[in-house]
Amino acid sequence: MIEKDITPKLSEPVEDINEAEQPKLDKLGRAYATGRRKTSVSRVWIKYGGKKITVNGKSSKDYFKRKIYSTILEEPLSKTENLDKLEIFSTVSGGGLSGQAGAIRHGISRALVNFDPSLRKKLKKAGFLTRDARKVERKKFGKHKARRSPQFSKR
Repeated sequence: MIEKDITPKLSEPVEDINEAEQPKLDKLGRAYATGRRKTSVSRVWIKYGGKKITVNGKSSKDYFKRKIYSTILEEPLSKTENLDKLEIFSTVSGGGLSGQAGAIRHGISRALVNFDPSLRKKLKKAGFLTRDARKVERKKFGKHKARRSPQFSKR
């Protein structure tokens, strides 16, 4: 009887698998990610530092006047216990304040995974890594709004 080698062959070496668990940082020690929500797009950089969140050159409290938007930004950080350890710099454009806050939260979550890949499981379970694909539906011709039809008149 001929014995066959039944050990599974990996398409890539074992060292490459471990490299996926390495943080992706730039020369300045920052992790970068892009976040999106509705029509807003944000670019987020994370590095070690004090509790400081900057949005378009202003502090998050000054940029987002309502407290709920600042709370939305801090959700991924508080979930991973990194609120006081990291400094966040972001730029955001497009959409309104709600979409911008959601875009920055998505960007922070993705940047946290690039900064520390072990946080992925926690953030994925909380739903912060999933892009919210809901957008405003376009208006169709023959309709008052996207779906609202003209009033029906029998006579």
